Amino acid sequence: MRSIKTLLHSAIFCSLFAAAVAQAAPVTGTVTNKTTGQPAAGDPVVLVEPMAGMAEVAHTTVDAKGHYSLTRPSNNPALVKVTHQGAEFFADAPQDGAVRPMFVYDVAAKVEGVFIEADVLELESDNGQLRVIERYFVHNTSMPPRAQWSAKSFEIVLPEEAVVASAQAQRPSTGSLPTSLKLQPSGPKGHFAFSFPILPDEGEKDTQFQITYSLPYSGKFTFRPQVTLPAQSIGVLLPKAMTFAAGSGSVFQTINQDPNIQTFVAKNAVPGKALEFSVSGTGSMPREEQTAAGSGQTANAPGNQPGGGIGVPIGDPDPLSKYKWWILGGLALVLVAAAGFLLRKPAGTPVVATVEQARAGASSPVHGAAFAAPVSKNSALLNALKEELFALESEKLTGNIAPAEYTEVKTALETVLKRALKHSQAS
Repeated sequence: MRSIKTLLHSAIFCSLFAAAVAQAAPVTGTVTNKTTGQPAAGDPVVLVEPMAGMAEVAHTTVDAKGHYSLTRPSNNPALVKVTHQGAEFFADAPQDGAVRPMFVYDVAAKVEGVFIEADVLELESDNGQLRVIERYFVHNTSMPPRAQWSAKSFEIVLPEEAVVASAQAQRPSTGSLPTSLKLQPSGPKGHFAFSFPILPDEGEKDTQFQITYSLPYSGKFTFRPQVTLPAQSIGVLLPKAMTFAAGSGSVFQTINQDPNIQTFVAKNAVPGKALEFSVSGTGSMPREEQTAAGSGQTANAPGNQPGGGIGVPIGDPDPLSKYKWWILGGLALVLVAAAGFLLRKPAGTPVVATVEQARAGASSPVHGAAFAAPVSKNSALLNALKEELFALESEKLTGNIAPAEYTEVKTALETVLKRALKHSQAS
């Protein structure tokens, strides 16, 4: 009898050992310093699992030839994090064992060639408040390419009365999704800073920042926007029902495109010189009347869209609401790879066109989503979910989300992720 028990224990142990070995897989890649064109030798490399609270599950360093190799302890989604000169660079951890290239940049607190292409404000009034979504499109054209990064990588100035609801940033790399951040006060009231790297542009892709905030409103408010970097354009979007008036010495060009939205653009703003404009009256930005499948509710009605429906935020502060329609409505997973998944709104809407037009300062409409849809639908879904989990854990670490909301959102994300992984393995 003892020998049978021994055999059983051995069999169980061997089974568990075999399962562990089967789950463990190598994650290999190369890391190149794009500033020098040389291998990023000696940089720490960490494998992190977003579903485990960004737990660090494997560590190594880049060798002299730029290679690294990690052992993946499970099949859970993971990210590779490389730290170079204090800045963190992320990439998706390949699951097929292939060697993937990754890039880092030398870091400086201030870099030549960093400027704002456009600072775009979208406004609407609601119950004694002005609700504002402000977006910054920031270029880094440094040569040789370097990343601008510090505790105050990008500083902004908001009205002193502003109550910030959310802040996000997005890297210029293809497939990158917004990361939720916590704005840090920086000096006088209304001055804030992002601790987020401004990476060199990738083609036409730049680094983007977004802040959602509210202001007390009694029917009129005067803005005095200030930039901390040279800005090619400052755009203001507001409902047709509201009134816009440029302040003394401020020149704004009117751009006529959408009959329901007013767009005003000022050119060549510089640090230290504030513009001025006032808005008055009441009104809401137009919303797409689209009903979510099987829900019986209007998808973009007030309260169902981030920011109350003001334009197209680069990220959704409440990702659970969108995932619920997929989980409860049973929509096909392949639809999630569309740009609407990434933006929380279908591509080509009038508001998107207006934002892009304000950014460019042009008079012709611009169609299409602000970010290109990925080539591979299935990989895009997995990458997007991983990025959402990463953003969620970032919010948790910065105290920017309530514990109950964190648990609810994470449960929904994990449900979709498990279905996506199952779908990926089946195909």
